[in-house]
Amino acid sequence: MRNRPSGFATRAIHNGQEPDPLTGAVAVPIYPTSTYVQQGIGEHKGYEYSRVSNPTRARLEENLASIEAGIAARVFASGMAAINAVASLLKSGDHVVCGNDLYGGTPRLFNQILSNFGLEFSYVDTTVEENVERALRKNTRMVYVETPTNPLMRISDLKSISQVCRRKKVCLVVDNTFMTPYFQQPLVLGADMVIHSTTKFLNGHSDGLGGVVVCTKPEQAEKLAFLQKAAGAILSPFECWLVLRGVKTLAARMEIHDRNGRKVASFLAKHKKVSKVFYPGLPDHPQHELAKRQMSGFGSMITFETGSFRNANKMLKKLRICSLGESLGGVETLISHPATMTHAALGEKGRRAIGITDGMVRISVGIENVEDILEDLQSGLAAI
Repeated sequence: MRNRPSGFATRAIHNGQEPDPLTGAVAVPIYPTSTYVQQGIGEHKGYEYSRVSNPTRARLEENLASIEAGIAARVFASGMAAINAVASLLKSGDHVVCGNDLYGGTPRLFNQILSNFGLEFSYVDTTVEENVERALRKNTRMVYVETPTNPLMRISDLKSISQVCRRKKVCLVVDNTFMTPYFQQPLVLGADMVIHSTTKFLNGHSDGLGGVVVCTKPEQAEKLAFLQKAAGAILSPFECWLVLRGVKTLAARMEIHDRNGRKVASFLAKHKKVSKVFYPGLPDHPQHELAKRQMSGFGSMITFETGSFRNANKMLKKLRICSLGESLGGVETLISHPATMTHAALGEKGRRAIGITDGMVRISVGIENVEDILEDLQSGLAAI
């Protein structure tokens, strides 16, 4: 486009999503091809083989870089593939400082696979900036942060941590899956790279796996493109198209997610069967003021305490609208039990160390009529 739009929703709908130049099709075409005919040796139209590049994928990468305020984006077959790609930028002997309250699959990858290749990982409470600085070593090359964290919804001060990382010449990587670029822009706050599981809010319809890394430096984009080519964990054209479709409604969906999330959190905070609610939009959240400064909304991810595994199980069995399942960020309300689902790999001792109990339930509030969600939760909690 000659004049690039600046409004978020406009960029989400138009950047990388321009009408097809051949036909005028409003939707980006799916190019389900594995290879491309070349005019001669070394003569082609910019595409040689779809593991290396694909027109639908190129459009999605342009779109996601635009809405996350990066210079480039590289998409992968899943969120975990995106995290693995970022870690692959490191070499044996390098050290990474990580948040101690991450999605369970992340430390599983770090500790059980990547540590075998000589990478070193330390886990600290990144809500305290000094913890990050104290954990840095001479061989530290990366700080890896989730904010809000999964599932305890802790908030890290990205601007402060980015200043520490810049002074120490360490790369700051932020998982922004929960907030999306609509509510939080880590690159603007000083991060070097942002990761999303596009499976979640960016896609928004629970019908496709994917991941993305958004970069701030050309050399990052170049190395990640090489990893796409060399390792091959790329996103298929069809799933690229699904995310392109999902991003078009991201701004509208996130507004409803946020509105419903606030109402559900308020309801849970007042319910006598709920002993604690973890949601940055509540005034009693320990980082509520930071959340207000750093984010433009609070989103729809909530964790709450029912008191025991037995209580959580009884409540979850009673629900009818809130669907019990792994994942989050879909238009439908999804609810899960972290101890046996997303964080089972940590083991009981590992969960206890960071504060995850058997009575905790995590809910990704959808965009249904909020009254129906509240009625369903009321019915579930009444079973306790």
